[in-house]
Amino acid sequence: MSLTITTIPCLSDNYAFVLNDGTRTALVDVPEAAPILKVLDEKGWSLDEVWLTHHHADHVDGLPALRERFPDLQITGAEADRDRLPRLDRAVGDGETFRFGDAEVHVLDVSGHTVGHVAFHVPSAQAAFTADSLMAFGCGRVFEGTMPQMWESLCKLRALPDDTIIYSGHEYTEKNADFALTIEPGNHALQTRVKEVRDKRQRGVATVPSTLRDERATNPFLRADLESVKDAVSMTGDDDADVFAEIRSRRDGF
Repeated sequence: MSLTITTIPCLSDNYAFVLNDGTRTALVDVPEAAPILKVLDEKGWSLDEVWLTHHHADHVDGLPALRERFPDLQITGAEADRDRLPRLDRAVGDGETFRFGDAEVHVLDVSGHTVGHVAFHVPSAQAAFTADSLMAFGCGRVFEGTMPQMWESLCKLRALPDDTIIYSGHEYTEKNADFALTIEPGNHALQTRVKEVRDKRQRGVATVPSTLRDERATNPFLRADLESVKDAVSMTGDDDADVFAEIRSRRDGF
């Protein structure tokens, strides 16, 4: 049976995601409990599993309240980050898979924003839950890892099929889009997408998820190895990871 994926706005600019296959229900990240419980109640779903991408508070703080309502929850997260995550029932690592009903879930280590950050790729649903690694027009700040590590993680995500839908963790899209224009102001695909994003935000519509096809065409952090982007930041011929680091540094100060 095909998966239904529901995007749930949380806090001021976070997202959680609920997956339901008609029998079981899983949740990706728990910024806060109330809006998640509201959606579950509206749909008449229980909750069986939670998949945690990383340890930051705005991705895990709602879990205790969910445990009170659903005491048999199975919690999945990175073995590499076990000591900083809530208690795990299933610890996973890069390249491992697990099943959610009939769907196979692939685990990717996408460290950089944090060390131990993982993404969950569900090929049968053409979905990747990337949280604070790959975002719409952007990527997360490199808080714990290194710039080369973050670049490697983004390249891993970029290698997924073009039609993959990217479910990222925050509504940072409009500011990311404004920054992207400072790197590639002449990118026609970027100009078109920015207009669409601004229209959505004016109407209060979420810009997450996005497609990997659009990210490849417009996200400067995925394009750091292109000569045109290297030229744009005056780093012609430089190492790809160094160019990524320059773009990330510019975004940090934007």
